[in-house]
Amino acid sequence: MKRLLTKAALAAALVFGLSGCADKAGMEAAHGEEAKAEHQFEKKGFMTTKWCAERGIFKECPLESYVCGYGGCWKDFEFGDEQTQELVLYVHGDHKYYNVELTESLPVYELEELAFNRNEVTLKGEFDEDDNTIIASHFDAPPPPKKSFFKGCL
Repeated sequence: MKRLLTKAALAAALVFGLSGCADKAGMEAAHGEEAKAEHQFEKKGFMTTKWCAERGIFKECPLESYVCGYGGCWKDFEFGDEQTQELVLYVHGDHKYYNVELTESLPVYELEELAFNRNEVTLKGEFDEDDNTIIASHFDAPPPPKKSFFKGCL
């Protein structure tokens, strides 16, 4: 009798477990579709400021262009002035830049730490053709630099 009860309990658990898994799988599929819809637009390029992109400065973009908008602006900038961050994504293949607007789900400090002044940054979100603006909700950081043959040898 005890063995029969155990088999019945096992069968019931299996039925309930499978139905729960099916619901979970359905929910994960729906979430995946929602995430795809959220990332309708995706571009990869160099994350910089508008001032640097307009001048073709990609290797050593002046830091003040990020803080107050243009190179040398620190001379006119007073501590406490509102920052003018005009972030853009320059796409080498398109030979143009896209303005970047961040959503609440993507804080600016994440881009500052992992993507600013770096190549191969992928922004994901929506695209406003009228303003040439990527409304970014997520990003992928560039891959870490590859090890050099001479690194550590010299």
